Amino acid sequence: MQFTKAEEYGLLGILYLAEKEPNIITPLSEISQAQEIPEKFLAKIFQSLSRSGLVRSHRGVRGGFTLGKRPDEISIKEILESIQGPYHLLKCIPEPVLCNKSPECALRDLLMAAEGKLISVFAEHTLADLSTKRTERSVTG
Repeated sequence: MQFTKAEEYGLLGILYLAEKEPNIITPLSEISQAQEIPEKFLAKIFQSLSRSGLVRSHRGVRGGFTLGKRPDEISIKEILESIQGPYHLLKCIPEPVLCNKSPECALRDLLMAAEGKLISVFAEHTLADLSTKRTERSVTG
């Protein structure tokens, strides 16, 4: 399992916002440059994050983005699902009819258990948790 570029960039971009002072409007170009993410790609990702309410878009000359909620109210699961939709390790997990081996497939059962644990970890951790870990690493590293 590997994050898509959109998921990776989305997490890095929203993490950058989380580390800013609350209500400071941050231009997309600043986020893009600071995180070394192509600006056009980041714009598409932030559209998804904005639609889900995780970030707020501000138009105009001094436009940009702020967080839509406090960092401790935004789970990693919410971020990932707003970018890519529901998280599944295999297509047949949410839709068993996609696989003719589904009823007797031991691999599906194992991956369903793994997926459940993975999603649980994403749901339990927030943007604030990531920000805290990053701050701790920069202080000790």
